[in-house]
Amino acid sequence: MNYLTCHIEKEFFGTTSEGIPAHQYTLINKNSAMVKIITYGAIVRELWVPDRTGTLSDVVLGFDTLQEYEEKNPNYFFGAIVGRYANRIAYGRFSIDGVTYQLALNDGDRPNALHGGVKGFYTRVFKAIPMKTPRGPSLVLKHFSHDGEEGYPGNLDLTVIYTLTNENELRIEYRATTDKPTVVNLTHHSYFNLSGEGTILDHDLMINADRYTPVDENLIPTGEIAPVKGTPYDLRSFRKLGDAIEPLKTSPTKGFDINYILNGEDGKLKLAAVLRDGKSGRRMEVYTTEPGLQLYTGNFLDVKGKNGCYYRPYSGLCLEAQHFPDSPNHPNFPSAILRPGEEYRQVTVYRFSVED
Repeated sequence: MNYLTCHIEKEFFGTTSEGIPAHQYTLINKNSAMVKIITYGAIVRELWVPDRTGTLSDVVLGFDTLQEYEEKNPNYFFGAIVGRYANRIAYGRFSIDGVTYQLALNDGDRPNALHGGVKGFYTRVFKAIPMKTPRGPSLVLKHFSHDGEEGYPGNLDLTVIYTLTNENELRIEYRATTDKPTVVNLTHHSYFNLSGEGTILDHDLMINADRYTPVDENLIPTGEIAPVKGTPYDLRSFRKLGDAIEPLKTSPTKGFDINYILNGEDGKLKLAAVLRDGKSGRRMEVYTTEPGLQLYTGNFLDVKGKNGCYYRPYSGLCLEAQHFPDSPNHPNFPSAILRPGEEYRQVTVYRFSVED
């Protein structure tokens, strides 16, 4: 199939409360797999992939309207690109070269900065450039984050490229440059449910990590690097999520909300996780160049989503490839500092297939 026959559509999606128009792009590959991405938050709204019979279903959670994303998504981050710093920074505070920066505390009752702030990248309207490539249809999304935006130093020039490959992969490439030393930690925040309905409790999950970063009562890493062996976080072999979550239901998190230290070399594309659903036969492999993977099992979902569906706890899970939480305050963690003349680069791939 000639790559020029891959399909891309554009449609108006609405106007933000600040009067900025947002659009939705539909990308369809040669296998008829489909992704719908809106320029608001660079959000993946829908992702349609086949089951073992070839039937397509939407495997990500989301909302129907732009207004719902504006009003509700600050609590959930469905499908969004989050930054400038994904995950948590303790007390919203970090220092670079002796200069201390203070961010907004937006993590509920916890004294943390979360996912880039009150108006993080998940609230910004990106500029979009659709492209047809040999790999499959792509959407290039750009955002210029000004010096001081949400308290972060430096003008950050960000590019995110989504490609729906003809191997049924959602490939996400990130690039960023700055004119002043800053921190950068970006991730994709889709909630996946491979059955397209119900919960993920019958899904099986494996995470390719021997170690993790234990956290305190505010979900901030203690700085310790600990083995998963002998803990509820051991997912080195496939476990049914209902069984894995059960011992965590009495904890404050009510399930998984933890960062794994991935096996393999930082900066090289490596297997991070495999999620599979026996009912549909769908299988999702996650590959990334990042050192960490945050697993969040949707423990506090409680909202009406797409097509009148009500999302409750464990309706979907996030596999967020990223640097570790609170890295700027832990010298023993991989550095998240980006300096002028350097380029932030990351690749994360969600590969879909079917099992008999």
